[in-house]
Formats: sequence, C-alpha cells, structure tokens
Amino acid sequence: MSFDPVLTLIGNTPVVRIQSLDTGLCELYVKLENQNPGGSIKDRIALSMIEAAERSGDLQPGGTIIEATAGNTGLGLALVAIRKGYKIKLVVPDKMSTEKIQQLKAMGVEVLLTRSDVNKGHPLYYQDYARRIADETPGSYYIDQFNNPANPLAHQTSTGPEIWQQMGNRLDAIAVGVGSSGTLSGLSAYFSTAAPELEFVLADPQGSILADYVETGSYGTAGSWRVEGIGEDFIPPLADFSMVKSAYRISDEESLFTARALLEKEGLLAGSSSGTLVAAALRYCRAQTRPKRVLTFICDSGNKYLSKQFNDNWLVDQGLLQQPQHDNLTDLITRPHQRGATVFARQEDTLADAYQKMRRHDISQMPVIEGNAQLVGIIDEWDILLALRADKANFTQPVRQVMSKDLVTLHPHDPLENLLGIFRENKVAPVIDGDNFLGLITQTDVINYWQRH
Repeated sequence: MSFDPVLTLIGNTPVVRIQSLDTGLCELYVKLENQNPGGSIKDRIALSMIEAAERSGDLQPGGTIIEATAGNTGLGLALVAIRKGYKIKLVVPDKMSTEKIQQLKAMGVEVLLTRSDVNKGHPLYYQDYARRIADETPGSYYIDQFNNPANPLAHQTSTGPEIWQQMGNRLDAIAVGVGSSGTLSGLSAYFSTAAPELEFVLADPQGSILADYVETGSYGTAGSWRVEGIGEDFIPPLADFSMVKSAYRISDEESLFTARALLEKEGLLAGSSSGTLVAAALRYCRAQTRPKRVLTFICDSGNKYLSKQFNDNWLVDQGLLQQPQHDNLTDLITRPHQRGATVFARQEDTLADAYQKMRRHDISQMPVIEGNAQLVGIIDEWDILLALRADKANFTQPVRQVMSKDLVTLHPHDPLENLLGIFRENKVAPVIDGDNFLGLITQTDVINYWQRH
C-alpha cells in the first residue's frame, strides 16, 4: 500500500443514514465514496490495480497506463499516475459528462473519445479500442479493469471490512450497481465469509442486460441508457452474482430525479449512478415487511454532472423533464421566456456583452427583449461578425445598432409548415402571442421533439 500523503486518503469513507426519503420499515445508509481524493469509489481500484502491476513488473517506471473507462476509473487512475509519475491514455465513450472529460484533460491525460452507440466487438467499442491502442504503444500497460483481479481485491480487502466495522457487524443488505463488477464481486468475496446471510441487491439501469441475467440466467440485446458507469451489454468476466437475491431495473428518469432528491432533501450531491443505486435501495426497503439495515453507495459527486442531471434544459432536451403540453407550436419551445429559461439581450447591451453571453450559454443567436416580454429584434453571431469586420472598436456598440429588426414571427396556433418555411429561409423562429414573446424554436428543438414522440 502506498504511503503517499494523497493516496493514503483513499478509503475509510464515512457512512451516513438517509433521513428524509421514504425508506419504509428499513434503515438506509449510504457510504460516501465521493469523499475519496479523486471523487469516486474508483480511486480504490485504481490504486489497487496500479500497485499490483508495479509488484508484478508489468508496469515499469515512466511507463504509460492505458484504459477504457466511463470516466471515474480514469480519474482515479490519473490521480495515482500523477502521484507516481506515469503517463496515461484513456479511451472514453462520448456519452460521458463534459465535466469528467474536462477534468481528465486538465490532469494532463490524453483522452481518446469514441462512440457510445456501438457494442462489444465493434472496433470503436471503448474496450476494444483501448486494447488496440495498448498493443500499439511501446512501454504501455493496459489496466483492463474488466479482467483485472486487483479490481475486486480492492473491495474485498478495504471496502468490505470498512462497511462491516462501520455498521457494527449489523447489516442485512447492500445495493450495488455493476460496471466492471469489481464492487459486487469484491464485497461478495468478503461477506461470503463475514456475513454469508447478507443479501445483495442489483441496481441496474433500464436497458442493461444484467437484471435479466440475474433473474433468468439469460439475456437478449441491450438497450441504451444515459446513466454513466454502470449497466452492461455483456456479463463482465469478473462478475460474481452468487449473493444477489433481487434486481431492480431503474429508468434514467428515476435515477436522475433520485439523485436530485438526494441533494434537495438530504444535502448529498451525488452522481447519476448513485441515483440508480439509491432508487433501487429505496424500492427494496419499501418492499420489506420487517425492519432491515440496508447500505448503498454515493459512488461519485454530482459536481461531475452539473451540465446534465442538474441542468433543467438538458433534462427537457432529453425528454426527461416534461413541460405542459398545449398541442400547438409552444410545445416545441424548450426555453420558454415566461419561465425565465430564455437567454436574451437588451438593446443597451454592448456587442461584447452579447457575445460573451452567447459563449457562456453555447448559443449563436439571442432575442432582444424590451420590458418584460416585448421582442424588438434578434442578434446573432453574423451580426456581430459584420460589425467587427467594419471596425474592431464596434465591440462597444449597443446591440440596437446591429440587431435584425426584420423579423418573421409565429403565433402559437400557426401550422407547422409556417415554421418549416422560416427554417428554409435560414431564419430563426420567434413565437409571439399578442405583444408577448413566448420563445424561440430552433431546428434542434423540432428534431428533439420528434425524437421524443
């Protein structure tokens, strides 16, 4: 075990009881793995796997670590690599949160993004891609968490004993998710001796095949899910389901809103997989007819998902946060002005102010609003570009001098063909009801709406 002052902080994370969510007859506890120095439970396996490779001689000083990761294993590996002086390359599926990817890059990691919509066996499947990179990189070591026995060993030797001691040797069930299966298999190895009567509860994203396998011993084709880090389209080689007594399929919606409830009601900022685990644990608790002591994990921090599950606009775009439906064009507005969701400019704003607002919110045009809801113009990047081409000092000009006032507007009850006609002319589509601006409709809004329906 390392005696590095940062790496010694891995493990010994606290356990707290859930107070404000409905746990039925049971007591539900969560182990705060987000308190590890790298921010997740994966710090444990990162340290275990790297030090095992050092002991075996497979990883030499100055070598390059390569791995396929949903994000948190990569962050843990990056932390250990920094402390120990290794280079690192990570293959990451493109559905991972922006925050994780940005953090990895800030740590000096070479991040190789690959497709998240392909299955095992495809050359761009993240594990197959990482193995190929490792084969082509001299002096590299492929961590291969899915086949690395040091992965479950970390939980068998540290997480399990910690839980048992913290719970006073009194625990009836543990809810876990499965990605590489290290947590489940390591804890199963420990508790098969320490408490063989303990039950494991599988928390599986809807679309994953693992719950099917636990219940029937077989599985079909996997679906898709937005939760990161858990759920699989195959059975992980290290997986030990022998102590799993029940499985719950948790939808993206239930996972993400459970994570939001943890913050709102418990003050715990948890990631998406933690929402899945807690949702399954709550279902299990509420189904019991006698009191039990149940534990699950806050696997990582929700600060890695601020652009996703804690972003109402993202939830609307994904069809996970429903808005009132009116059976007219207002149903296509994903940023309604009356709900404070529209990003807009004022006529007196400078072009510099308007441009910075566009960059901050990753948009290319904005309505210009007078008063509370009167639309007086539209300003876009092209307007700003033309003004600056004439004179760079025009950044100080007010928006009113360059905004477009030649607007084609829509009424909520206009036909869809009117909207598509505006798009054909490469114009934006503001929706007006009387003197009130309701919002803009973009082509992306329409595509997302059709996809959801």
